[in-house]
Amino acid sequence: MNTQIRRVAFAVLLMFAAVFLKLNWIQLVRAEELANHPSNTRLLLKEYAIARGAILTSDNQILAQSKKTPQGELKYLRLYEQGPLFAHITGYYSVRFGRTGIERAFNSELVGKGGVITIQDLGDRLTSEGERGDDVVLSIDSRMQQAAAQALGSRRGAVVALEPSSGRIIAMYSSPNFDPNPLSQHSADGQKQAWQSLNADAAKPLLSRATGSIYAPGSTFKLVTAAAALESGRGPDTTFGDAKEYLPPQTDKPMGNFGGSTCGGDMAQALKVSCNTYFARLGAELPRGALEKTARAFGFGERPPLETTVAASRLPTGEQLKSPAFAAQSAIGQFDVAATPLQMALVAAGIGNGGNVPEPRLVIEVRDSRGKVIDQVDSKIWRQAVSSQTADTLKQMMIAVVEDGTGQAAAIGGVAIAGKTGTAQVGATGEDNLAWFVAFAPADSPKIALAVVVEGAGDPRSETGGRLAAPIAKKVLEAHRGVAGW
Repeated sequence: MNTQIRRVAFAVLLMFAAVFLKLNWIQLVRAEELANHPSNTRLLLKEYAIARGAILTSDNQILAQSKKTPQGELKYLRLYEQGPLFAHITGYYSVRFGRTGIERAFNSELVGKGGVITIQDLGDRLTSEGERGDDVVLSIDSRMQQAAAQALGSRRGAVVALEPSSGRIIAMYSSPNFDPNPLSQHSADGQKQAWQSLNADAAKPLLSRATGSIYAPGSTFKLVTAAAALESGRGPDTTFGDAKEYLPPQTDKPMGNFGGSTCGGDMAQALKVSCNTYFARLGAELPRGALEKTARAFGFGERPPLETTVAASRLPTGEQLKSPAFAAQSAIGQFDVAATPLQMALVAAGIGNGGNVPEPRLVIEVRDSRGKVIDQVDSKIWRQAVSSQTADTLKQMMIAVVEDGTGQAAAIGGVAIAGKTGTAQVGATGEDNLAWFVAFAPADSPKIALAVVVEGAGDPRSETGGRLAAPIAKKVLEAHRGVAGW
């Protein structure tokens, strides 16, 4: 009997010890994490007593602001003036589903807890105004965002445009999108219905295709392959004979050109017509590790240091790239290569910026309730991808693509555009194919770099990056020329 009592007592002590450890783990170790979790309803209720700061564009358009409600437990209602147009950037602020986007990344500033307290802040807290958060100003230009949305239209895909020298993102649009207002409403049932409807939508409107989806970049990745060759000592005069197919070593599956065409020549000629056989052979013959090294120098395999959530672009492993067949497929942006539109815009920006890839930014400054700037975000170089000489050589090749190659649909009279088309075959049907275009302009003094991707491009024999994505890019470039005056 005593033995059984001791066993029961020991078991009870173990259970008490487990509960004690669990409570201490929650209260001491995870306390701060849980307190600041975006889904913490108690924290959100406390925040709803504060006049949350506004989110504005660089041209002072209000994207999000809080309005006082006449009654109820929640004192302020978050309103999104522009609805879906900026939804993937601002995110939403919901008492039931937490925060996303800028609402999450800059929550401390928006509720006035960002670490800088001004005299005006103290004055507000002592008067009937109560607490008020700071305003967050984005690098996004509302005119450019509207231009990107209109250019893409009803197609699924994304447009990302940024300043090559500073990394400031001036447009970042994803389609389809969503209206964040139903998620921020005070009705619990209304929020739930909106959430369920958005998540049930097969088109995934909550997903930012600009930063959250990775796609096979197709022939736009040939820029990286060409860069790897140039950085490895291959000259732009590297020439391969005309070919309709290329059979990589260690495989019995030949690789062909678009439309069954025959092409070859030097590197510039091959890039101009986007010759698969040339770049597949070039990739297979590169020194071991060269393609991976250059791709990583442009940022592949990492998450770009943006303020909001970004997916990491993908590369095959170094072991996989030892296979000439896999290296050949990767060199034309297929196999296991995948990139976000933001990543491909950074590739274009890096080439246009003399080989230096800028650190992408969405926020340029924080202002207090009186409009005084209390914090500014400096421009930074994220990494040096290639030498200035390599960048200049690539630029000249990209100019030829637009002037006399596959990217002519992006040409603008009187200005040199540097670009590259891409068409990626994904799956067995055209529904999954992708049309790409990346560019920077003006070529000799870039003010904008961009990437366009269109999902479900259709038949790759006719619906190419040059025919679908390049005209979209042209509209965005023309809009920026009107706004920036280049």
